[in-house]
Amino acid sequence: MTSIEPTRLRELFLFADLSDEQLAWVAANSDVVPYRKGEAVSVEGEPAECFYVLLSGTLSMVRMVRGDEVEVTRSDQPGVYSGATQFYLGDQVDQKYGATVRAVTDAEFLALPATDFAAKFRQWFPMAVHLLQGMFVGIRNADELVGQRERLLALGKLTAGLTHELNNPAAAAVRATETLRERFAGMRHKLAMLADGHFDGIQLHRLTKIQDKFVTRMASAPELSPMQVADLEDELSDWFDDHEVSGGWDLAPVFVAAGITTSDLDELSNVVDPGFLAPALRWLSYTVETENLLIEVKESTKRISALVGAAKQYSQLDRTPHQDIDLHEGLDATLVMLTGKVPEGVRIVKDYDKSLPHVPAYAAELNQVWTNLIDNAVGAITGHGDGTGTVTIRTTRDGDNALVEVIDTGPGVPPELKRRVFEPFFTTKGVGQGTGLGLDVSWRVVVHRHGGDLRVVSEPGDTHFQVRLPLHAGRSAG
Repeated sequence: MTSIEPTRLRELFLFADLSDEQLAWVAANSDVVPYRKGEAVSVEGEPAECFYVLLSGTLSMVRMVRGDEVEVTRSDQPGVYSGATQFYLGDQVDQKYGATVRAVTDAEFLALPATDFAAKFRQWFPMAVHLLQGMFVGIRNADELVGQRERLLALGKLTAGLTHELNNPAAAAVRATETLRERFAGMRHKLAMLADGHFDGIQLHRLTKIQDKFVTRMASAPELSPMQVADLEDELSDWFDDHEVSGGWDLAPVFVAAGITTSDLDELSNVVDPGFLAPALRWLSYTVETENLLIEVKESTKRISALVGAAKQYSQLDRTPHQDIDLHEGLDATLVMLTGKVPEGVRIVKDYDKSLPHVPAYAAELNQVWTNLIDNAVGAITGHGDGTGTVTIRTTRDGDNALVEVIDTGPGVPPELKRRVFEPFFTTKGVGQGTGLGLDVSWRVVVHRHGGDLRVVSEPGDTHFQVRLPLHAGRSAG
């Protein structure tokens, strides 16, 4: 190692405007260090002890991305610098080398001790240091606020959608429960009428068997077209008229829905006396309606349970922050959470590659990405034309990456805006309709947190937002 002459320092653009006194200090407190071809000057992640300036030769700067080295810079220009480039921030940041620098050819570097240089730099340029520190702190705080704001906005959207989705089955269960009370009262009344009419035990036993048969039939009742339903109701109404049962128009829809035909009613008429046929039919209709209502309550509560499960899956409340996950579970949970925000004119299509292996990821953060991309795709469709179109969520394998595409049939992203869509606060929506934070947050989650890639490929009627995530775990970028 040797020292450098101040006159040689003056030739480097980095030191060209320093005073003679400042140049003398740099010359006295630095060393010229030679490196052979292929030798490492600094190693990513190690403590940043020196600020390096290239004097001769060629350097290569690389960063580790999921276990692979990616070259980010190659230069032979004297004066380019590397190493402890944030020395002026002191203990405000973790002072570690942000990249590995190697000599591509035999090279010489000027090495300045970072701690000593930081003290002198603050003395020489106090205002510049304050401005740089302010800019760094401002950017860091802005990033935190942007992320927090976007999470709150997403939470508000999803809470409203989830509340709406939960309200529907809950209201259905309440309505069914109230109607059940009425039907049970009717059944008790009809049963009392049957008892008062001295309906013998044998007929009651046969009636009960038919009741069980009707209930069992309901489980396998076929799906009918409106025309078929109307024809069957007419047949049953005629049967009721033929047997002098009043109010047949009220009974027919109940029995048709349960898959009951005129042959079933013939079997019933052979069990009971003609004078008790109408009360028996009413009692059986209450049974059928009650069973339908119980099924409705069951389906409503299952729907509520499924929604709560989707919310749990979406928020990942019961999971560790980083683990191997099934991307399809997160996508499905996000779609459930967004159901209330998808209008009837927008069709959601799932094109999943179920052979896709699990991906190492922060599941809850990726769910926020899916929320932003799907919500934007729906907005692209509803905000133009007649508001109808298709959003396709497609998964597949792309080499060593999992590829998730959110595709919409909206108007597309103009070429001049493609480079800006991931900028913070950039939005094409009207005032008060968008924050411009969603895609910026998505970019940081995919690229910085997961070492992946997020890009847009677009033309009118076919826009693809593509998320690539490494299939194998590597060094966390976040």
